[in-house]
Amino acid sequence: MKTTKLFTGFALTAILFTSCHVDVINDDYPDTPSISLNQLLNSYDLWYVDINETVGYGQTPFLQKAFTVSFLGGNVYANNNLVGLGSQGNGLGISIGYYDAYDMILDVDHDLDGFATFDVYQVDSHTIELYNPNNDTSYFLDGYQRDSFDYDFVFYDNIHYFMQEYEAWEKTFTSEVGALNEFDNENFLQFIAGGNDSTFKSSQDEIGLNVNDIYWDFIGDYGIGDISGNMYLKTLTLDYDYFDNEYFELNVINDALIELYHPSSGTYYEFQGRGYIQFLAPNDGASGKSASSGDKLRKQKTDKKDNPRVSKRL
Repeated sequence: MKTTKLFTGFALTAILFTSCHVDVINDDYPDTPSISLNQLLNSYDLWYVDINETVGYGQTPFLQKAFTVSFLGGNVYANNNLVGLGSQGNGLGISIGYYDAYDMILDVDHDLDGFATFDVYQVDSHTIELYNPNNDTSYFLDGYQRDSFDYDFVFYDNIHYFMQEYEAWEKTFTSEVGALNEFDNENFLQFIAGGNDSTFKSSQDEIGLNVNDIYWDFIGDYGIGDISGNMYLKTLTLDYDYFDNEYFELNVINDALIELYHPSSGTYYEFQGRGYIQFLAPNDGASGKSASSGDKLRKQKTDKKDNPRVSKRL
């Protein structure tokens, strides 16, 4: 995300991202489209991974990490991070591996996660199902062209992942206006990836300290909410057990800077991201390992359903 608003002129409605694929359990859609699989995959610049429509109990790691994937000329690209979304790789993200498409089978050789194979089904004119017979799990991907894809919607709808893309957030500004309050003493915040995505840490260590040397004074739960009528403004609640919750209005200034407004004191704070975590680094001659510890799976579906899909391979 280059600025707070990336492509505001190309707004998608949320309904496109939350379309329900109820007909999958009936297997009503045709197995083979009128064009080749490679042509089908190339028919859209971006395939949005609708993680909450996933059917099955298994996980395919590279799809769990990705917000979008693209299949171009044998190469697979993905937007795994919200930092840089819409600008990195001309909107396609980074190269993550290679693919081969034949009949209605897609084979992917991921730089980090290795080989995965899928049966591909065309659900409708802009949706495909990728069924992994090795873990009996289906992912649903919605196709979009770059010039009509709402990167802003994806960013703000998944903003809790953005908060996790830095090892720490360092306080760099406190407004002169505003009453003194307990949060004035907090200089670092950290938002933890994995699990239920609701854990934060805070520290009162001296500003300027190396991220690896920070002593985290407190661990608690946090939540991010919406503000009606304003997609670009969020709420952030930090649950401090010993002096109740701290409530803020959260505004993203740029890819590495956020503003927290504390209504109860009238104070504005700015926090700078420190230690960017890129999920699977671009190919640069290195091993391709992620900068994050363990390259964790990031996206979790809200609930799980059994997958009635039975592979049709011989």
